[in-house]
Amino acid sequence: MDKSPDAFRTISEVAEDLDLPQHVLRFWETRFNQIKPMKRGGGRRYYRPQDVELIKGIRHMLYDQGYTIKGVQKLLRENGNQFLIALGSGDMAAVEAISQRRQADTVPLTQAAQPRGPDDEMLVGQPRVKPSRRFFGIGKTDEEGPVPPDTSKLSRDNRALLQEALFDLLECKRLLDQVR
Repeated sequence: MDKSPDAFRTISEVAEDLDLPQHVLRFWETRFNQIKPMKRGGGRRYYRPQDVELIKGIRHMLYDQGYTIKGVQKLLRENGNQFLIALGSGDMAAVEAISQRRQADTVPLTQAAQPRGPDDEMLVGQPRVKPSRRFFGIGKTDEEGPVPPDTSKLSRDNRALLQEALFDLLECKRLLDQVR
């Protein structure tokens, strides 16, 4: 008999569902304070459905996307549990909505409060623009999107992203050639 989707899961059930060893789940509890299973007598763990969804998101980022534990901790700190839950379930619409809401909540710095650097003489009178890191293409402007078929010009950002991807692919090829 299968459990209800709202039922609590034991560590063995979660480990089996997510194809993870139980000790990894216990370790993640020490690294991600957002994972808080209920503990009964004898230390038996019971995971809530939200815990399981969060673990799916953490697993996706660590194993599928190649993030480090510190990187996932930073994502959780900056974006919250719902962001990782949406990533783990593949709900890119929710990821986009959470990201947009977060961007709307951030207050832009005034020019007087902008961080200063050694190249300020060249930027006199111009606001400093901090380059934003894009996550799965979220936060792109229209000019950074795909190049329309009728134009042959790439934006500077798209060209830089393609160049970076090319370097990554060449490095992967070099590593594969070494193994062969």
